Amino acid sequence: MYIHIPFCKQACFYCDFHFSTSLKKKTELIDALVKELELRKNEFQGQFIETIYFGGGTPSLLKNYEIQSILDAIYKNYKVVKNPEITLEANPDDLSEDVIKELSKSKINRLSIGIQSFFEDDLKSMNRAHNAEEAKTCLSLATQYFDNITVDLIYGIPNMSLEKWNENLEKVLNFGINHISSYALTVETNTALDNFIKKGNYPAIDEDLALQHFNHLIEKTAEQGFIHYEISNFGKPDYFSKHNTSYWQGKPYLGIGPSAHSFNGNERSWNVRNNSIYINSLSYGVLPMETETLTVENKYNEYIMTGLRTIWGVSFDKIENEFGNDYVKNLKKLSEKFIEEGLLIIEEDILKATPKGKFLVDGMASELFIV
Repeated sequence: MYIHIPFCKQACFYCDFHFSTSLKKKTELIDALVKELELRKNEFQGQFIETIYFGGGTPSLLKNYEIQSILDAIYKNYKVVKNPEITLEANPDDLSEDVIKELSKSKINRLSIGIQSFFEDDLKSMNRAHNAEEAKTCLSLATQYFDNITVDLIYGIPNMSLEKWNENLEKVLNFGINHISSYALTVETNTALDNFIKKGNYPAIDEDLALQHFNHLIEKTAEQGFIHYEISNFGKPDYFSKHNTSYWQGKPYLGIGPSAHSFNGNERSWNVRNNSIYINSLSYGVLPMETETLTVENKYNEYIMTGLRTIWGVSFDKIENEFGNDYVKNLKKLSEKFIEEGLLIIEEDILKATPKGKFLVDGMASELFIV
């Protein structure tokens, strides 16, 4: 289960997720989340919730009792496994020692902390709400109360030297963090960053620099015993994100909140991307969502995209069983050129990206799709 908390203190220049910087409707929004949880309780009848993920936005802007009211609604209306992974995304400036202590006493057992960089100039260039000192302080406090912590870092920031990127990684590793999620800075349409680059007020993204950072990230984490189990995710054994792994493995999920997506195996649905409409609809007991039925091609393409991004790869056996032999033949034919270029490899009837191919996975996957 994914819970979308659509509030932030300020807008990061690169972000295109749905959020509001006004907290005026926070109480009404939480009431609406609880209402949606009640209305949708029959969608996953007989199934157990294994993971709960508070994402956003900035879920750490919620008070402990607000988080608890949402968890109470989940436990009241759904079957939950005995020890679910419950993750809270948090920003360093929200994580005072008192807040961390309170969270450690709650059902939250995993923190996802958006550090992005330990350098002041990087944080300012991205319009992050925290500063470098808060980044270090929050990790030194959080690691005293939580064992299961993941840190977000951004690479490929223009003018970030390899030395600087290495220093970011060293700082995280020195705190004994067991999971890192790291993403290349990308330019999403209609974001502030997109606008700045078009006007010449910010340097264009340097793909060669991003590749250099990515390769160093793979090397550095491997030295420290991390497993590169998904393109952007590195975890020590037993510290993989169970929640995100279930997305990549095609498990059903329920998305609660404005803009949240759900998937039941055959259909995908998504909620309206507007807080006021979301709140208003649910006050009348109406679910503000749209639904699409996935075609066989949709399901196949998604499996190619998610499978190639992970260490589990794409299984030809699975494709034959679920889609038929024609799909296997087609995939083998289309992947030949990438295998010849050393970007993909077939091991034990599983198609995987090679170390050289990992940075190019999304582009390759799109060329393997059935259109």
